[in-house]
Amino acid sequence: MGHGLKCGVAISFCAVFMAYWYRQQVDRELDSRLETVLSSLLKAERKVDLNQRPRVAVGFGGCLDIVADGIALLNKAGIKPSRNPVHHNYITSEEQLAESFAYFFPPGAASERFISNETLFRKLVKATQGLPRVRWSLGGNAPVMANRLAQEGCEVLMGSRLTPDLIEVLQEHVTVTSKPVDKTDIHLILEYSSGSKWGQLVSRRSNRFIVHSDISNPVLESLEDFQTQFKQFNPSLLVVGGLQMMDNFPFRPGQLEERLKLLRDLMLSVDSTTRIHFEMASFVDDTLLNNLFTYIITNVDSLGMNEQELPNLLSMLKGANITILSDPYPRVASILDQMREVYHILNSQEIMGAQHKLTRLHVHTLAFQAIIIAKGSFWRNTMSATAKASLTANRHVCGSPNIDPAKAKLIMDDSFSVSREQGSKKIPLKENRPVSCWEEHDYEICVAPVLVCTEVYQTVGGGDNISAASLVLQI
Repeated sequence: MGHGLKCGVAISFCAVFMAYWYRQQVDRELDSRLETVLSSLLKAERKVDLNQRPRVAVGFGGCLDIVADGIALLNKAGIKPSRNPVHHNYITSEEQLAESFAYFFPPGAASERFISNETLFRKLVKATQGLPRVRWSLGGNAPVMANRLAQEGCEVLMGSRLTPDLIEVLQEHVTVTSKPVDKTDIHLILEYSSGSKWGQLVSRRSNRFIVHSDISNPVLESLEDFQTQFKQFNPSLLVVGGLQMMDNFPFRPGQLEERLKLLRDLMLSVDSTTRIHFEMASFVDDTLLNNLFTYIITNVDSLGMNEQELPNLLSMLKGANITILSDPYPRVASILDQMREVYHILNSQEIMGAQHKLTRLHVHTLAFQAIIIAKGSFWRNTMSATAKASLTANRHVCGSPNIDPAKAKLIMDDSFSVSREQGSKKIPLKENRPVSCWEEHDYEICVAPVLVCTEVYQTVGGGDNISAASLVLQI
């Protein structure tokens, strides 16, 4: 071997070794950084102790979730990838199911749709049999939030109609207002991971597409039983969720308004010390959203939503067309600007006649949690609540109460602008104080990074768990 060749081999070896060494150093630095962020978030969460069990009432809905790999399920059911992505308000055929999935799957946007074709829905349920890693679990906004609230130390009254076997899996401190039923509705959760492929389509992030043929939850069947026991329970907080089940449901004339008016009457009857939180979801029906604004949104103290639902609500409040899809990885500045707009509109002069004033707004995204609280309001411990929301996101998606930094990553920017306005302040992400809080006008804002789970166990119920956990520390 010539001298030049030997030198070349030696240089190549050195280059490979240096690249490997550098990679190891970077990995160690990242691991150390994640561990510091995690320990700091845990410290922030532990700053608040519950001296007693807060009483929380939660409605509505309940079902049996069948969670399956969405791609495997569609393939087994013979639903072929569509080259025509179309948003359908509800689904009547296999073709519409393929088009709807093709619409929401590439951006990784969560969605929920009613299947009016019972034969198709039964075919999909049957196709789950024999699939690997299929899980059955208690579903519906109310049971999921109730279980999280009880797990975090609350006494919970829940408005749901469930079978005895589903009631069995509820936490010890949850009381169901309705008598057990013989049969419960099934919701199919088509989960998928970031990078999943369906034909030529590739998902940008992990999420789920939910389908159901539910005819009891959209009409809030448990509302009357819940109303009967609510007054005696005397909760500190009323949580309203599950109203997305009404989206594009075939109500008889006047039935939608009738049910929402009854719910509004319950909300208006609460004691002055009871706060009301409304957990948003995927709404695309203009009529429903306008009714929700009239009867529900203007009568709550707190709102919870994700990065898809925030621009959707804002569009409706500004009289524009509903935003069906939005950026799955929004910047902090964009979310904060939209939150400020929603907060200001809902506290504007035009709706001052409302019974409640919005004093809390929580937006949960994949990368971060953001909470706005009115100064001097009832809500407490905002910094700790934002940290808890962040930690709960990882715990739920990874399916473990213990957070493993080896199964997590930070995707929030190392520093973020507080607004898209030119010259806005930039806030750096500090590993030892990862929750950033500051005051503006008549409110306080807190933002926390999420340790994004890299080994996804489930995404369904993420928002419900996150919102419920953060609320516990604020009531």
